Amino acid sequence: MRVLVVEDSTSLQRVLTTALRRSGYVVDVAGDGEEGLWLAESNPYDVIVLDLMLPKRDGMSVLAAIRQRGKQSHVLVLTARDAIEDRVKGLRGGADDYLVKPFDLEELLARVHSLCRRAYDSKATTITVGELSIDTLSRAVRVGQQPRDLTAREYALLEYLARRRGAIVSRSEIEEHIYDGSGDRMSNVVDSAICALRKKLGSRGPLIHTRRRMGYVLDEVAPAAAES
Repeated sequence: MRVLVVEDSTSLQRVLTTALRRSGYVVDVAGDGEEGLWLAESNPYDVIVLDLMLPKRDGMSVLAAIRQRGKQSHVLVLTARDAIEDRVKGLRGGADDYLVKPFDLEELLARVHSLCRRAYDSKATTITVGELSIDTLSRAVRVGQQPRDLTAREYALLEYLARRRGAIVSRSEIEEHIYDGSGDRMSNVVDSAICALRKKLGSRGPLIHTRRRMGYVLDEVAPAAAES
């Protein structure tokens, strides 16, 4: 899942980015409202963590512009303002959730996770595809009764494919949601990640099918014109 953090405090940026990446999210960071809006318009984020007190352009203005331009990313507003009228204003302005500073990091991670589930129209915390079971809270993966030990990147890829079960997911979509702009993209990185994931799931797991020149499909039954 891909998250944008718009926060001008460099220390808080580091804390949030580290925690989110350790939890398997791809994270982009902006330090002011103008950069945050530009990134929000340029990339398909599942969740945007948005501070209200920003230089160059305030958070409410950024939020309004995001919604006016039809962006559907879920927005978690961060603010030091604890007044009820401020919370109401943010929610009415298009925010999906509201967190007052100072906050507990685990609570923020839980709220981001909840918004990611909402982004895929799912309230369930477990995804099941055949013998594959994914606990999205603990990030535990099992095939039958056997646990599978995945890296954070492998888990992120599997959850993304599972949430789009039966749909063709292109390589470019996988890159946008699983890889950040840190320069770790290569021409075969997605194919290599898929290959590693298939090996770890084993033959008893649901297949990740290849649709030539189109992308990948995770499902129990191979779609027409697919190659395993």
